[in-house]
Amino acid sequence: MKWNWQQEDWPSFTYDQSALTELEEQFLLNSGVLVGAFMHLAQDDKDQLTVDLISNEALKTSEIEGEYLNRDSLQSSIRNQLGLAVEKTKVSPAERGVSEMMIDLYRTFNEPLSSEMLHRWHKMLMEGWRDLVDIGAYRSHEDAIQVVSGPTYKRKVHFEAPPSSKVPGEIERFITWFNEHQDKQAGAPTPLVRAGISHLYFECIHPYEDGNGRIGRAISEKSLAQSQGRPTLLALSHTIERRRKRYYEVLEAANTSNEVTQWLIYFAEMVLEAQNYTYRRVEFLIEKMKFHDRYRGQFNQRQEKAVARIFREGPDGFTGGLSAENYISITKTSRTTATRDLSDLVAKGALNRTGERKGTRYHLALGVPL
Repeated sequence: MKWNWQQEDWPSFTYDQSALTELEEQFLLNSGVLVGAFMHLAQDDKDQLTVDLISNEALKTSEIEGEYLNRDSLQSSIRNQLGLAVEKTKVSPAERGVSEMMIDLYRTFNEPLSSEMLHRWHKMLMEGWRDLVDIGAYRSHEDAIQVVSGPTYKRKVHFEAPPSSKVPGEIERFITWFNEHQDKQAGAPTPLVRAGISHLYFECIHPYEDGNGRIGRAISEKSLAQSQGRPTLLALSHTIERRRKRYYEVLEAANTSNEVTQWLIYFAEMVLEAQNYTYRRVEFLIEKMKFHDRYRGQFNQRQEKAVARIFREGPDGFTGGLSAENYISITKTSRTTATRDLSDLVAKGALNRTGERKGTRYHLALGVPL
């Protein structure tokens, strides 16, 4: 079997644009809606949303590769880098490195891609690693890079990258292609097509010993941000990680042909899902602002603490809803007081109650007109 980089038409990717038209239109529509919704947030909420989304992407892009980091440490690192706080929280080299890469992506989204930028990102990602030969440089070893699975006696090769000797030439051609299509001149790929091909193209070259997936997803987010003229703050890695197996399956299928319509449809659908997730987060913060305006001064300290804790759980809240036991744990109060406080919150319309007895659960009553 020939990999796509071994075929005569490489890297002339082809696709059916008509299969993507509606997805591209929805992307542009969603982008406008997101910008409008974001403008309704208070500055503190904008800052918090930025930290939440960037840190979540840092967390999830690492989890896709099987690396599990600490969310609180990531958020602390990102807040410090954005100048929103100076916190003396212990952060591991891996957490600091991926945070630095995500902030660099956020700040330099509109700059042309370059080998220096890629090497900088790779050096950030590999901070603290000691078992790699090439850090902040393209791979140089003679052995072929393969993505494999299964026992040693029955290996399945999912992909084989070009030999290291070909990497500098291949990656320079990729960088030229990426930068030439940054402007929206006639004939340029549409936003989702450019971003989807960018990710696939980079992954097929696989220029580094490790970190290719994380850098490839960063490149696709850079492409989407450039198409909008601003950081997109999309939950792309969050969306991909939820169905990680499917991501690898579609990526593998795209490695054997330069006709990439199915890959682009998959990628476009992931972007739209990521937009919807981000929109839910923005709407949640708007509802939070309305909620606090509506009930300002009406809660006791225990109730304030519990409500703040529920909001920290995000749009989905506590799994299954807030229980009396949750309330007792959060407020350190008695069961009798917890029952009285919760009943009062329901009576005020701040919480909705579902279930009975041990199955009783409470949910924030959002979306009520002021």
